[in-house]
Amino acid sequence: MNLLDVISTGAVSTYALLSTAYKSMQTVYAVPTNLPSASEALLGSALLPSVDVIIPCYNEDPSTLSACLASIANQDYGGKLQVYLVDDGSGNRDALRPVHDAYAPDPRFNFILLSKNVGKRKAQIAAIRGSSGDLVLNADSDTTLAPDVVAKLALKMQNPQVGAAMGQLVASNRSDTWLTWLIDMEYWLACNEERAAQARFGAVMCCCGPCAMYRRSALILLLDQYETQLFRGKASDFGEDRHLTILMLKAGLRTEYVADAIAATVVPDRLAPYLRQQLRWARSTFRDTLLALRLLPSLDPYLTLDVVGQNLGPLLLALSVTTAIAHLVLTGEMPWWTVMMIVSMTIIHCSMSALRARQLRFLGFCLHTPINLFLLLPLKAYALCTLSNSDWLSRNSAPDAPDGDWKQAPATSSAFDLSTTKLSEELVSPRRLSLATDGSSVTSAGIAATD
Repeated sequence: MNLLDVISTGAVSTYALLSTAYKSMQTVYAVPTNLPSASEALLGSALLPSVDVIIPCYNEDPSTLSACLASIANQDYGGKLQVYLVDDGSGNRDALRPVHDAYAPDPRFNFILLSKNVGKRKAQIAAIRGSSGDLVLNADSDTTLAPDVVAKLALKMQNPQVGAAMGQLVASNRSDTWLTWLIDMEYWLACNEERAAQARFGAVMCCCGPCAMYRRSALILLLDQYETQLFRGKASDFGEDRHLTILMLKAGLRTEYVADAIAATVVPDRLAPYLRQQLRWARSTFRDTLLALRLLPSLDPYLTLDVVGQNLGPLLLALSVTTAIAHLVLTGEMPWWTVMMIVSMTIIHCSMSALRARQLRFLGFCLHTPINLFLLLPLKAYALCTLSNSDWLSRNSAPDAPDGDWKQAPATSSAFDLSTTKLSEELVSPRRLSLATDGSSVTSAGIAATD
């Protein structure tokens, strides 16, 4: 047995032990507690908190945006609901205008039209600072919400110790391609295994951007930190959902997961945009994991195992695969122990997932393993080596098809022109949509009219 074989065998064996301990505890903690719910009794109550829905939009497909707005307009929620659509300098605004016009008569809908692209985070902040609801629901423009999502998330937020809550994500275009089919299962596992287990301790580490609700009183106090996130002295513009979740945890608040609040989002249907998305997410995860390390002593020990399992596990697996391939190339001998270990763990994991989900399709998630081994693991290694890079790696022009994630250019300015409705008496009249080129501006202090 040569050195490469020893390293590969040791790394995969350590990975197997770590993964077994982590996944076993995750499975136990992810089981729902079945606490009694009073949501039906609370619906329609005058005491329900007011909710502002914030939807940044950049070069979205008009039909996709229309479906998003329709799902929000049809929310079954008894409290006050206001919707703020922030068009972040879309290049296809003329195509989007009929969608705006269709919802302009609804007094709940407000529109902010930015004259240039400034980034998702600043687009969100523009609406957050100009709105006033007790709760803020961040939603993506390519996401449709089930009719009870706002009600169920607002119910979870009744606990004053909860700072944020997310719903369950599914792929709205699951049946389009083999990739969207796999991603939908990937989302189910991320929500109903990882997030569900973290929620047992009130510490979901990332309330995902397509559907996450925040307590305004806490959010306002954290906005400056959220807006000015830096990494190694450079502005960090992506991974806004994970960073804001970590800030909530740092503030001593709980972050929760609501499994029956279903949000369907468009996911990448081609490999190239999927890998670009995964590269952004990997960088964000590594960056904010460094920030989260300081929180771990104050959280349940399981969260330490969770962080170790999610970050050290892939590195061990990558080391094992790399040395196994080198061993095969140099000696011509197949590293059977490494191969059999990876195959057996894949089969066990997919079988357990199929059992938990009660869906045989999860047996097909075995097909994700080669993608993980030969594409995602090298990509994560590259992300770790390029943490200072904040490029979005996505298109800056109006797309023909969704990219599966926020499609924007990096923010370049702290102030920008906008046109808005119902945010300020000095601005344009309610529900009238027109792009202001010299009218009002948004800065970190909020929305202000200019002469």
